[in-house]
Amino acid sequence: MYRKILCWLIGITIFLPLAAQPKYEIRASWVTTLGGMDWPRQKANSPEGIKRQKEELCQLLEQLKEANFNTVLFQTRLRGDVIYPSAYEPFAESITGHTGKIPAYDPLAFAVEECHKRGMEIHAWFVSIPIGNDRQARLHGKNAVARKHPSFCKHINHSWYLDPGNPETVKYLAGIVREIVTNYDIDGIHFDYIRYPDQAMKFPDQDTYRKYGNKQPIKDWRRDNITRIVRTCYQTVKSLKPWVKVSSSPIGKYNDTQRYTSRGWNAYAIVCQDAQRWLKEGIHDALFPMMYFQGNNFYPFALDWLENKNGRWVVPGLGIYFLHPDEQDWKLDEIVRQLYFIRDVKLDGQAYFRNHFLLDNTKGLLDELKERFYLYPAVVPAMTWQDSIPPSTPTHPSFQIDGKSLHLGWTASEDNDKRTYVTYRIYASNQYPVDIQKAENLMANGIRSTEYLFQPEVPWHQRAYWAVTAVDRYGNESQALELNQPKLVDFLLINDELPEIPEGCTLIVSDATGQEVLRTTQPTPDWKSSLKKGFYRLTLLRPDGSSELIGTLVQ
Repeated sequence: MYRKILCWLIGITIFLPLAAQPKYEIRASWVTTLGGMDWPRQKANSPEGIKRQKEELCQLLEQLKEANFNTVLFQTRLRGDVIYPSAYEPFAESITGHTGKIPAYDPLAFAVEECHKRGMEIHAWFVSIPIGNDRQARLHGKNAVARKHPSFCKHINHSWYLDPGNPETVKYLAGIVREIVTNYDIDGIHFDYIRYPDQAMKFPDQDTYRKYGNKQPIKDWRRDNITRIVRTCYQTVKSLKPWVKVSSSPIGKYNDTQRYTSRGWNAYAIVCQDAQRWLKEGIHDALFPMMYFQGNNFYPFALDWLENKNGRWVVPGLGIYFLHPDEQDWKLDEIVRQLYFIRDVKLDGQAYFRNHFLLDNTKGLLDELKERFYLYPAVVPAMTWQDSIPPSTPTHPSFQIDGKSLHLGWTASEDNDKRTYVTYRIYASNQYPVDIQKAENLMANGIRSTEYLFQPEVPWHQRAYWAVTAVDRYGNESQALELNQPKLVDFLLINDELPEIPEGCTLIVSDATGQEVLRTTQPTPDWKSSLKKGFYRLTLLRPDGSSELIGTLVQ
């Protein structure tokens, strides 16, 4: 019966109208730096190369912002190498084309800065246990992890791995985590491949098991080893910066369920990855399970994650690379149905693997997101289990129209956590007061300063009322400060007449593009007859040169 109902629901959802766009939804993309698969294609071997590499990343991020994404999972540790100056591991080959060559800039610092400029979070994607195949180990030379630390590395199937059962592995990984969190203003640490290799029972750790296994069943021991790494790294992050989110991307099927079998491939039994335990124990803030499946290999397991999320976030990772004809040539409808389902059951968002297939608009996916699912911006929910106290509400509003530009200002807010900073969100609406719970009213996010300028290319002139809120690093949002209030607006809309213009003042009427269409010191009774149908803003220009929005009009 369950399967029949599920298939019926899945079958009809694609034909239903989309519900209201959510304000809170994690929208993430995995940006792969291994081999430059998503970035960079340009190499940083010269000032011009660095410039092109930076421009390439900015273009990528701008495309994500335009599609209303809010989270970038940015591959930072690859396979025993990294994309930032590290005391532990060499620079990755993909940055300069040469393993270990240090570029004349810090790619991770640049990525953090550019993501934050666009109001997006950046999570350092951290490949945990694999440290490279034989070729990569040779390229790393004397700096290869397996050569520097052979006591806690293992070799199997032409690849090298850290040994999760060796206590030195925990210390080593926690050290790299500490290095990243301490030195960079990241929003999250995102663990990938934090598990045993695919054929875990063949992993050559019998010597480690004899030394540390304490006669525990080997699968239980291995699961405990991975959980110990997760727990230690989580505690390391939170001891440094408790607002930094900790997440991972486990195998998309946790285990066999009462609803459906995992068909011999799951996180718990096969690769010793007890991800639901991490949520229950509170040593994870979010999971991005790799749910790169179709049909009943997707939906029952998504429900299983939902039912065991224990108040944390679960964001299904969608295998959009399977849309490509060179992969499995899925139809776009497969991903669309999954998107509908995720929203319908109220999971916490979506993540896409990987960025190249997203921004290349494979099978029209990016168009589908822009036109149907991501019409408006969304923000990451608040991490209330870590901190639930919002900052103080901004004060002292400033609202000035200068030609076609809009200047907004306010006084800084304060937060209970003095170790970090507050950012701001700006909202606008034609209704007063501005409803900050509506996604369509969000105009800007992640603002660091206490003023903001909307230029003519932003359609600010189509909104009458403006508000600002303060947001802490945990995502808690203050009440709104209204930046402007109704003055003659209600009078204008009700009576279609203007009061007498004060002596020395000028009335300026502008259309929706900001173009001035009428300027007068004393309008005649038929002043509206010259206006075409449309939206208009009415501004009062004073003798001292200052101006004030006094109303709007729909003709």
